[in-house]
Amino acid sequence: MAQPLLARALQEPVYGWTKDGVLSKPTNAEIMRAWRTRMNFFADRKTWLAFTGWFWTLALIPFGVVFLTKYFSWTLMLAGFLYAMVWIGTHGTVWLHRYSTHRAFTFRNGFYRALCRELSIKIVPEETYVVSHQVHHAYSDQPGDPYNPTAGWLYCFLAAELHQPINKTLTPKEYEQVVGLVAHTGLKPNSYAQYQHWGSIAHPARTWAHFALNWAAWYGIFYLLGGHALATALFGWAAVWGIGIRAHNYDLHAGGKDKRRDGIEFDRRNQSINQFWPGIVAGEWHNNHHLFPNSVRAGFLWWQPDISFAFIRFYRLLGGVTAWRDFKDKFFERHYEPYLAAKLAAEQASQAEARPDDARAA
Repeated sequence: MAQPLLARALQEPVYGWTKDGVLSKPTNAEIMRAWRTRMNFFADRKTWLAFTGWFWTLALIPFGVVFLTKYFSWTLMLAGFLYAMVWIGTHGTVWLHRYSTHRAFTFRNGFYRALCRELSIKIVPEETYVVSHQVHHAYSDQPGDPYNPTAGWLYCFLAAELHQPINKTLTPKEYEQVVGLVAHTGLKPNSYAQYQHWGSIAHPARTWAHFALNWAAWYGIFYLLGGHALATALFGWAAVWGIGIRAHNYDLHAGGKDKRRDGIEFDRRNQSINQFWPGIVAGEWHNNHHLFPNSVRAGFLWWQPDISFAFIRFYRLLGGVTAWRDFKDKFFERHYEPYLAAKLAAEQASQAEARPDDARAA
């Protein structure tokens, strides 16, 4: 029987997704050996996208060094921190997560889509994120999940190179289907012959040109606003986000441990949790998101603000968004209200059991 598309969409690591029928948990040494191979663009051109991810992330670090040694100020440190943690995080949630992966809302036209795509320093290619994140939701915390936390922190941290590249042996039909997962983002795909040559949906020339133009535009804007001091501060802090985001899923799935709490995490099909910090700075209430992945918002309860949804709502007021899917009412109907009813019933039953004992004691 043929495998489902998402089971074949990603390139299997050298140590495999499974071993003896269970999740393969490579040692750190095995992971590093595999990572070095995946990063060797000079030996295999099909690793170019993995190489690209680290190249552009590490290229942000010199900006931070210049800022710290030449332009440092606590005010700019705060500006960089807020830009990286709040704005880049929110933009990533809006563009890569809710739109590109889950199509939770619809842009009015290609102009508004392209504008939203460029509203932050580019760090993560769409192909790297979107296809693998579809697989993550299909096999969350199971073998085949590209960033399965139970395989360890390093397994997740280096997942972009080891587990997220697309399969290099897709048939023409399968390749067309995988392209369909990202086509709505505006990414111009390779032909099947180009895919066989480069091993990717995106073309390296277009990808690198996109990064270069995006960075040049944003550095120019930041320079006009605050000179090299502001520009180097914001670009330098972007490196912190670009490196830190690699461990994001490991943390949001509690390192593979069961830390779900009654009344807070309602999706019990996986180990995802609603962490406070990602929720506050980017609206990433992750267990809620797994419960309703196609929802335009993930902050359902009163104490769960959703800055990403606030941005999408603002973009809609500007005319950029025409429709969305919001599952907040479904969350209360299917999960929160039944939970409150069951909790109240349990409390009443407990009180009823206690009354005969109270009477005898009297």
